[in-house]
Amino acid sequence: MTETETETETVAVVVVTHNRADLLARLLDGLAAQTRRPDLVVVVDNASTDHTRDVLTAAPAELALHVVHQDNTGGAGGFHTGVRTAHERGLDRTWLIDDDVVPAPDCLAVLMAQDEACVTSVREDLTGRLVEKAAIRFDLANPLAVKPKTAMVETTYGTRSAMPERVEVENVAFEGFMVRREVVDRIGLPDPAFFIFYDDVDYALRARRAGYRIWAVRDAVLVRQLDFDQQHDLAGWKGYYMYRNLFVVHARYGANPLVRLKPWLVALAVVVLSPVRGGRAEARNVVRAVRDARRLRRLSPEAAPRR
Repeated sequence: MTETETETETVAVVVVTHNRADLLARLLDGLAAQTRRPDLVVVVDNASTDHTRDVLTAAPAELALHVVHQDNTGGAGGFHTGVRTAHERGLDRTWLIDDDVVPAPDCLAVLMAQDEACVTSVREDLTGRLVEKAAIRFDLANPLAVKPKTAMVETTYGTRSAMPERVEVENVAFEGFMVRREVVDRIGLPDPAFFIFYDDVDYALRARRAGYRIWAVRDAVLVRQLDFDQQHDLAGWKGYYMYRNLFVVHARYGANPLVRLKPWLVALAVVVLSPVRGGRAEARNVVRAVRDARRLRRLSPEAAPRR
């Protein structure tokens, strides 16, 4: 594709939100300030009960806003709805963004200049520190790798200035991931069955299995408004989804039987160690998770590509 052709491509931004109206307002202001304004902004509101509707009503007039109010289907269900909506509208590219980030003014322009089917922005925190956790290596072949993410952008490079212009990554977060229309045509939609967590990992793995490479673009800056703290909630309700969906990823994409069996070993270890770490709540979560993950070994029909 020529430079002129990339300049004429259309792009939809898909935003999913739930009860974070003030964060959403900052994001919408950031989208309105883009040097390359999006052609469509799809906001999926997962049954918010705060002042989200007021924020949407007062959204910058220059944004071509399309709002979908729906039951709370989690981030996964929200992105499923949003990508489907953007795709049905015929846009050339779709940019998936959570409600807790704000793009630098040229972020969208930098991504649109990349003649690639799959690209992602690179996150930093409010102090400017690199916090991009996209995996440079996501190992689903080694059964001894306790965590499949064995190398990340932030741990490999440390600072944005140390990065090359583009870094190939093996998974992404739905906080700045952009795909061309052909990707959705080929691999389908985000899987709503995940509810929260790992829906983005699943989508990236599906894209890579279809032959696409994913590039993290150094100069596409996305500023994360919140700290990463959800990994400490393994005994709470989020912990169940973190375990279950991690196990689903192993079941779907594990390269060998030992990797596909690893969730059972993880569950056993968590239960055995629960008296000294995690406690009964985490043990209950992991037992439920390993049981329920079996039902999600196959892609949900509504996420599959249309034939």
